[in-house]
Order: sequence, then structure tokens, then C-alpha cells
Amino acid sequence: MTASSSLVLFLFAIIPFVASHGFVKEVTIDGTSYQGNLPGGTTSPSIIRQISTIGPVQPATNPSINCGMNATLASLVASANPGSQLQIHWVGSSDGTSNWPHETGPIMAYMAECVNTTCDKYDSTNAEWFKINELGMDGSIWYQTLISQGAWANLTLPSNIAPGNYLLRHELISLQNAGSIGGAEFYPSCTQLKIGGSQNGVAPSDDLCTFPGGYNETAPGIYDPDVYNPGSTYVFPGPPVATLVAPGTSSPAPNSTSTPTQAPNPTSTSSGNSASCQLQPSNNLNLRRRHLSKFKRHLF
Repeated sequence: MTASSSLVLFLFAIIPFVASHGFVKEVTIDGTSYQGNLPGGTTSPSIIRQISTIGPVQPATNPSINCGMNATLASLVASANPGSQLQIHWVGSSDGTSNWPHETGPIMAYMAECVNTTCDKYDSTNAEWFKINELGMDGSIWYQTLISQGAWANLTLPSNIAPGNYLLRHELISLQNAGSIGGAEFYPSCTQLKIGGSQNGVAPSDDLCTFPGGYNETAPGIYDPDVYNPGSTYVFPGPPVATLVAPGTSSPAPNSTSTPTQAPNPTSTSSGNSASCQLQPSNNLNLRRRHLSKFKRHLF
């Protein structure tokens, strides 16, 4: 076999893997695990809204940017509390047996109140979302790289959030093609929650935006011709982290039989208050590795 034919076979071998993309397979809340459904597969009771395909949502005006491709209501709602600790498991391939395939781009989390109903009955088309966390780079390394190596994303719910029914929208944006307008790939996933407690934190209207509406294809952080330019500063899309989120809030270690290693905090600047959906610099979120033997890390 010639070198050129070997290269062609190699490229054909990796293209399906790269193009397969992925989805949220599992969410844990304060140590309780909730499985999701395979995209387009048989539907079982879950708190994670099922999507139809593992491909990206494009463009930013696609209605599916709300909760994922053709996302449908989930039948269950999970109980949580202010300050609850969540872990989100992103995987690749349609059967969820591969690691998340992308490394370049931000990790962000939003919440929206399920108005006048429980979230298993809530049409999120007109939901008003507030951002609770965002994570970009540590130096020259994207934190999404850790997701591609089998890590789970950690998240702490706001400690002062008012009780009620909420959707959690966790999102990875893949920027490997973001040097061209329309090249960014959006991967949102929605989880249905009922938050207890007696806190009174509510996001002000200036911190809210809708999806579609929160992003546009030419905004910095979505169209990014400098994404592979060393030393460039990444600007997160969407609104700043909501003012109800306590400054410096960090994610705890996931439950594990071993001591997890904390990734270093990225160099960042607090966004502060801002008008709805304005662009802003980076903010902090911690990400830690799961215990790989326990959760069967898949290498590629």
C-alpha cells in the first residue's frame, strides 16, 4: 500500500468520528445519577430533554439552539437546592461510547424559570435565560479539551436562587470552523429541575436573553478569525454571568473514590452587570476529572 493511499484510508477512518459529534449522556445532582436517552432512540423516563441527532445546531438563529436539535420534553423533574453540585457527562458518537470529539470552544451554563408550570410541561420557546457560569481557556488550553479526554463538567447552582421550576441549559460551542461566519457549532442540552429552599435570588431583566436571540453569527466569540492565534483574548458570547451569582463561586470536586485533580483557574476578568445579551470578557468555572476507572474513560 502506498503512503498516499494509507493517508486517504486514515482520513476516511477519522472523518466519521469527527463528524459524529455528541450529546449529554448523564447528569448527577448531589450524587444522584440521571441517565439521558440516546438521540433519536427509544425514550425512557429522564430529566434530560432528548434530542433527535448528535449533529450541531446551526446557525445561531435555528430554533433548536434553545435546548438542542428538535429537543422534546422529558418526563421527569429532578429535585435540587441552592448550591447543589452537578456533574454533566458529554460524550461522542450516537451510542455514547466515545469521548466528546471537540477541544476548541467555551463551556457555558444558563437557567430559565419554567413559568406557571413544571418543567416537564414547559415549552421553552420563549424562555428567558440567565447565565450562571462560563469557562474558556487556561492559558493556551481550552477547558473543553478536558471534556474530550473524558472529564465531566462540574457546576454549582447559585446559592441564593429562589425556589421554583427551572431548566438548566448546558452548552458546548465548537469553534474549530469559527474563522468563517456561520462556522461555529452549538451543542445545547436542557435538564429539568425543581429547586427548593427559601432563598430569594432572581435574575434582573438586564441579565436575561432568549434562544434564539442570545447569539448572532458575526458576534465575537462566535465568529472568531483569531481562534487559533496565540495570545488572542476570547470574548464569551451572550449576556454576562447574572448578578445573582456570587462572585468567585466555584465548582466542587465530583464524588469519586479518588482525590480529583483540579484544573487551574483560567486567567479572566469579571464581567459585571451589563445590558441584556451584550458581549463581555471571560469569567470563571472549575472543571475536574472524573475517576476514570470508575466511569470507564474512553480513549481515541
